[in-house]
This record gives sequence, structure tokens and C-alpha cells, in this order.
Amino acid sequence: MQGTIDGFSYGLVTPVAAYIMACLGSALGLRCVVRSLLNQDSWRQGWLALGATAIGCGIWTMHFIAMIGFQVEESAVRYDTGLTVISLAVAIVVVGIGVFVVGYRGATPVALSAAGVVTGLGVAAMHYLGMAALTLNGTIRYNTTTVAISVVIAIVAATAALWAAVSIQGFLTSLGASLVMGVAVSGMHYTGMAAVSVHLHEKSQNTWSGDSPTSLLLPMLIGPVIFLLLASVVVMFDPLLVTGNGERRGASSLLRPEQQLPRIPRQSAVRDIGQPAPGGQRTPAPPWTDRRP
Repeated sequence: MQGTIDGFSYGLVTPVAAYIMACLGSALGLRCVVRSLLNQDSWRQGWLALGATAIGCGIWTMHFIAMIGFQVEESAVRYDTGLTVISLAVAIVVVGIGVFVVGYRGATPVALSAAGVVTGLGVAAMHYLGMAALTLNGTIRYNTTTVAISVVIAIVAATAALWAAVSIQGFLTSLGASLVMGVAVSGMHYTGMAAVSVHLHEKSQNTWSGDSPTSLLLPMLIGPVIFLLLASVVVMFDPLLVTGNGERRGASSLLRPEQQLPRIPRQSAVRDIGQPAPGGQRTPAPPWTDRRP
């Protein structure tokens, strides 16, 4: 017997709230990646780790906010606490691999492609591991084709978001990239949910364990939401991202070393004024250096 699935039991409240959280986490994460590229002398590892955590928390929060609206009419829905927590850790770690690839390899096509694939797979892994935490009076089955489509959506959109964030500097561009990333996470989630079917057990089995969505998910969502809000304050008031200087510096920092113009140390240039040239002739000093009475 097939169960009746309703993924929007609260109407548009859960999908809209989930999309907003996905965009917030993506915006913070992508801006942290840009910050690590703007000034490579700063604590790059810290910014990349903050970015990976922000994106991972955004993905995880989006998924389980959306899952609050998921129900099967013929069965109660429960969640395994351990797998729910593990899905958050997996999201942060796998997305972190993609973020660190971009942070250390730059905006090259190979690096962006690899990072996009890894980040997209991190989104998919978090989703299906989170679904594995779901328990009910039945068996959850997936349509293989729809699952494959959901993974492709996550990879393509994640790659596009990373490319836009690190290749085209500017706050509005990063904002647009975060909206694309939010579409990637939300689109992947609801495409994956379209692949779900529930085959109910013939007899009601009340032996499955777990916590209800409201008793488990709502308290667990408080931590990642607070983290995203605090991280937004850190990113919002970072001087290199707030001022235009950082954006201008970022355009040259993404170039390969051989493409950048050589820099002449100021002290060396001043010291060489008036010194003998390689041919033996003395370089004339500028008139303003003549201090004779």
C-alpha cells in the first residue's frame, strides 16, 4: 500500500523560510571565500572554515525546515537524532573540501569545476543522509532517475554560484550568487523529495523509534540559525568587504603571478635616485631634491 505524501502541510511557510536560510548561509559562505582571496595574507584557513560552516549550516537548516512540512497521512514521522546530527557534520566537511579547493587553487576552470562537483555532492549527501534519519511505518523508496536529476541540479548550480562569487567581484554579484546557490539547495531538495514514495507496512508497527519533527528539529535548528546570524555580523562589518578597496584588490589577486604587474618597493626607488646607472652615468636627481640655499 502506497502512503499519501504531503510535502507542504504548512503551505508556503516552510519552503519560503527554507529558501531564505539557504540563501543566507550561501551568501555568508561565498563572501568568506571572496574574503580569503582578497587578502591572502590574512588568516585564510579561518575564513574558508567559516565559509564552509556557513554553507553547511545553511544547507542543513534549509533541509530540516522544509522537512517540518513533510508528512505521511497514514503514518507518524519520526527522526533519528544521531543521523540528524551526522548529516550536519557531513554537510560542513564535504562542502569544506570544495571551499578549500577554491580558496587555495583560485578561480581556475579546473578548480571551480572540482569545487562545484564536490560542493554539489555535499548538498546531495546531506539531503539523503537527512532522509535516512527519517523513520515511519513503512519503507521509503526513491526513483533513480529523479535522484540523478537532483544531484545534477546541485552540482551545476553550486558550480555556477562559486564561479560568480570569485570571478566577478562586487556585493551585488555575491548576492546574486547566493540566490543561485539557494536555488541549488532548494531545487535539489524538492526534486529529491519528488523521487520519494512510501510503501506502508501491512500492519501498523509502533516499534520505530525517534523524535517528532517539532520536538527534535525545532530545538536543533536554533543553534545553526544563531550561528548564521552571528556570522553575518562578522562578515557584514569586515572592513575589506565593506569598503571598495577590497573589491578592487580582489580583481588582481585572482590573476596568476605572471599576469600581475611587478611592484617596485618604494624605499628602493627613493634610494636609487642619484645613484650611478649600470653604464657609469649618474641618474640626475629631481629638482625638488636640491636643498642648496
